[in-house]
Amino acid sequence: MDTILAEGETCWRIARADRLSVIVDAEAFFRHARQAMLKAKTSIVLIGWDFDTRIDLVPGKSTDGTPDKLGRFFNWLAKRNDALNIRILKWDMGLFASLVRGETPVYMLGWLFSDRVSLKLDSAHPAMSAHHMKLLIIDDAVAFCGGIDMTVGRWDTTDHLEKDKRRRSPLGFAQDPWHDATTCFSGKAAAALAELARSRWLEATGETLAPVESGSNPWPDDLAVDFRNIDLGIARTLPEYDRRRQVVEIETATLAIIAAARKTLYIESQYFASRRIADALADRLAEPEGPEVVVINPQGANGWLEAQVMDSARIRLMKHVRDADRFDRFRLLYPVNDAGTPIYVHAKIMIADDRILKLGSANLNNRSMGYDTECDVLIEARENEPETAQTIATRRDALIGEHLGRTAQEVAEAIVEHGSLVKAIERLTPERGRRLVPVAMRELTTAEELMAESDITDPERPAGVTYKTSRFLKRRFHRS
Repeated sequence: MDTILAEGETCWRIARADRLSVIVDAEAFFRHARQAMLKAKTSIVLIGWDFDTRIDLVPGKSTDGTPDKLGRFFNWLAKRNDALNIRILKWDMGLFASLVRGETPVYMLGWLFSDRVSLKLDSAHPAMSAHHMKLLIIDDAVAFCGGIDMTVGRWDTTDHLEKDKRRRSPLGFAQDPWHDATTCFSGKAAAALAELARSRWLEATGETLAPVESGSNPWPDDLAVDFRNIDLGIARTLPEYDRRRQVVEIETATLAIIAAARKTLYIESQYFASRRIADALADRLAEPEGPEVVVINPQGANGWLEAQVMDSARIRLMKHVRDADRFDRFRLLYPVNDAGTPIYVHAKIMIADDRILKLGSANLNNRSMGYDTECDVLIEARENEPETAQTIATRRDALIGEHLGRTAQEVAEAIVEHGSLVKAIERLTPERGRRLVPVAMRELTTAEELMAESDITDPERPAGVTYKTSRFLKRRFHRS
């Protein structure tokens, strides 16, 4: 069985994680991140597409006497510990979003000129490209990497309750249910992600950060460990810019995972808009013995322009994939809560069989494959690692169970009973309440067809940069 992890092809670095956990939904992430940051001795590095100083890390008020709101919490940490430096790197265009939504500039202006809590804006990208990585590293010892930004509208529990008052915005407005995911890991893998964060900081600011050797153990107090002593692949998307060459490790990894899947491919993504990924899925679905493919999306994109572009592209690619699906193995679904309200899916996860798990910031759209900066992590169960395989399968079953109001064990038993992931989901889906609903297919208008074909808002590469098939894919999977 060929390995998926290959440095320089599907990932930048392979490093050992002595502990790794998958964290689902922002209630858990904010809580665990706060616990880890409370243990920081010398360094906190937060790199993201967006953050908001006004959000409560623990809605409903914490009980340990520390500030709840992110901005106050960072200042409190710096005041408490003179040896601690907090560095925040934010996409430069995200600053305008912060001001538009009413975020107070007091913290940000102060941090722009501070040495202890230092805010920098990342503009080291092509025009209209986004810095989209979501990283948090504490003392180079514990790292978080995934799809969750510390900003407005992200906090939610796995219950996704209707009209949950804890989900209100800083201005008191109701927020819709939101599903997301990230990872937490320690050991050499955390040090490797810290190296990546320092390289991004240097590229964006020109400032060199030294590695940290604090001897701390900032693992969150109540975070259960999913995996121990496992190799972790760190994969990137970096658009060609200035003297930097194009990096498409995430796209290569995604295509390799699709090619390697045997029985099942489970995907969660904010979008389904990458033609190359859709082509790869269509090829596998056309095979008589190919895998089942289940894609979990939101019901629709946020905002008018985004909906016009991304939803139109999704419908076009849905038809393309369904036309190839001669054996009825493809499903594109969205989750709703107990009240029937759609849950916005922001998670970026891909799980092949019980063998491969990829999770990070990259969506299944063109930008994530070659135009924005992204970071994903990958783990792979080898043939002599049955415990790792079982944990990957359990994590997949728990995600499906969350969407269906079922336990991971119920999902696992249904898969065994019916011999099919698709049939298990359909048998476990109730008529009302928590469930997965098929994304509706419809005909596109002429304007939508033109929008779906356009690469203005969802470009695949910077101008002049063409796609080249990876040597790894040609050698291992003989796919173009």
